[in-house]
Order: sequence, then C-alpha cells, then structure tokens
Amino acid sequence: MKAARNLFFAALPVLAMLFLNGCNDPNMIVDQNTPIENHNWSYANTIKNTVKIDDPALVYNIYINLRVTGEYKYSNIFVLLHKSGPKLKGTTRFEIKLADLDGEWLGQGSGNLYSYQVPVMTNFKFPEKGTYTFVIEQNMRDNPLHEVNDVGLRVEKAKQSY
Repeated sequence: MKAARNLFFAALPVLAMLFLNGCNDPNMIVDQNTPIENHNWSYANTIKNTVKIDDPALVYNIYINLRVTGEYKYSNIFVLLHKSGPKLKGTTRFEIKLADLDGEWLGQGSGNLYSYQVPVMTNFKFPEKGTYTFVIEQNMRDNPLHEVNDVGLRVEKAKQSY
C-alpha cells in the first residue's frame, strides 16, 4: 500500500503537467473520450459528441480517439462516423490500422493500453455556424467488440500554413 501511495505522489506532478498542457491548446475545440463499459463495445453503444462551431471560415481537423488493450484480437477496427448539423448530414466508414503485419501495435503504449488519434477529416470547412453532432459506431463483425477501452473525438482548428 505504501509503495502504491509513493508511486501516486511521484506521478502526480507529471499528470498535472499533462493536464495543464492539454488545457492550453488554443486550437482545440473538443477532445472527449468515452469509456466503454467492461471494454465490450456493442453496436448499440454509439459514442456521441457535439461540437459548436463559431467560425465556419476556418478549416478544422477531426480525429477519432481510440484506446484498446493488448488483448484486442484484430490489427484494425472499422468505425462509422455519422455527421449531422446545419447543412451537413452523412455517414462515412473508416478503417483504423492498429498493428503492422508483424503484429506490432502502431499506437502509443502505456502498460497494456494502446492509444490512437487518427485523422479522419483534415482541412475540413463546416458549412455554417452552429452545433454539429458526430456519432461513432463500431462496425466490426463481433458484437460486442472486446478489449476496446474508450473511444472519442477531437476537433481542432487546423494550423494555417502561410
């Protein structure tokens, strides 16, 4: 118990720094992750995120965030991204590569978790000012899909290159 407490207090400054750095990103609009109950992602458990866009003249990057455990049995995952909002409606299917041909995880590892932040829409212009909804749905044959820890969405202002 004492070793766990010491480890917690040793890691606390690093966690605080990571949290504060994440809060200072002026380009971030939304960066939300939703835990998947019991690490079993069913078709019915869709992940919904809303995004308020105030300046449709800007371009944005949209990412799917994903964390799987080392026991996830596939080298990829298919997801559906449902989009709706002012003058925007549609669904796109994406394949996210999680491991290379040798089975080496491509994500950032931390213990038994592998994190991915995959760009799915880059330099995207929203049609107009307003609130947009993005719903992420798993689209694999397994239902539920085991060993998915959490899923989310990140929307950020794209960095302008001059």
